[in-house]
Amino acid sequence: MTLAVGPRAAPPVAEPYADARSFPPMAKAYLQVSQVARETGLLRRTPWFYLLVGGGLALAFGGCVTAFVLLGHSWLQLLVAGALGIVFTQIAFVAHEAAHRQILSSGPANDRLARILAGAVGMSYSWWDSKHSRHHGNPNRVAKDPDLAIDTISFLAEDAATARGLRRLITRRQGWLFFPLLTLEGLNLHFHGFKHLLTTRKVKHRWTELGILVVRFAIVPGAVFWFLPLGMAFAFMGVQLAVFGVYMGASFAPNHKGMPVIAKDAKLDFFSKQVRTSRNISGGWWMTALMGGLNHQIEHHLFPSMPRPHLAKAREIVRDYCSSHNIPYTETSLWRSYGIVIQYLNRVGLAARDPFDCPLAAQMRRA
Repeated sequence: MTLAVGPRAAPPVAEPYADARSFPPMAKAYLQVSQVARETGLLRRTPWFYLLVGGGLALAFGGCVTAFVLLGHSWLQLLVAGALGIVFTQIAFVAHEAAHRQILSSGPANDRLARILAGAVGMSYSWWDSKHSRHHGNPNRVAKDPDLAIDTISFLAEDAATARGLRRLITRRQGWLFFPLLTLEGLNLHFHGFKHLLTTRKVKHRWTELGILVVRFAIVPGAVFWFLPLGMAFAFMGVQLAVFGVYMGASFAPNHKGMPVIAKDAKLDFFSKQVRTSRNISGGWWMTALMGGLNHQIEHHLFPSMPRPHLAKAREIVRDYCSSHNIPYTETSLWRSYGIVIQYLNRVGLAARDPFDCPLAAQMRRA
């Protein structure tokens, strides 16, 4: 397996099963980098920034509501639906930042904000927080990162090999089907949220979250189906959900897919675990706005509580450190990252073929 070395190297396409146990230890790396970040004030809150973002999103949502009312029974409402999907995704980005304690000064206050914002876009905060916390603790680690679990798409060859029926047909071509399937991701997020709240035994603030979700779905789909003709209402909700799902999935997918997968029993220091499994997306401030700071995935994983405006400066610090210590630092363009994701998923999907025709599956059986 070849990995990028230094900040300007070409982005890698990782083998589906990278042997990350050969990574050299970097026990002091995180302490050294975090000290620089702390001394330069990059961990300080930026309330002014999030006030501006919140105000902008409130105006955007108000604009969508105004356009919805003024357009009446017009198929131009589908443009409003698409805009609403974008606004909901941007709200989800802010919920993600609140969950990471990036916005307000206290943990409980951030949790309350994240719970409200997640509920506003139709997601269960407690479900997402549990899943996302486990991902941050063990990114791309087999059996520990929930983002590697089967969810129609298989991210590991042994999971792809178990596919049967319709899922097998999808898995064999899952790279090419990945983005079309993201049109259903909005429904998937809504479903998992309600499933978690209704079936999990112990959930903090269960009834608060259920109340928020019930109000949210009463207002948004309720208003659409009350105000628009039935066919137009279904089309409106379909477009809104599709845009929301594609935007969410296309923002999170480039971050780790196609990067080294860590064996369950591998022992890695924190710095190596976070840097070597994460991929940044180039593009400057406009990419940061588009992806809600997720383009600085390496820095976000090293400093989860760092506010969005400081990530670009942290990137310079981490890149310089990686370059001087010959540590792979992976960064590529958004479109190139999508190509890597598609290629990786297609290679994993080979395991869904007949095992006698699949060299990857045979190799895994011998390992």
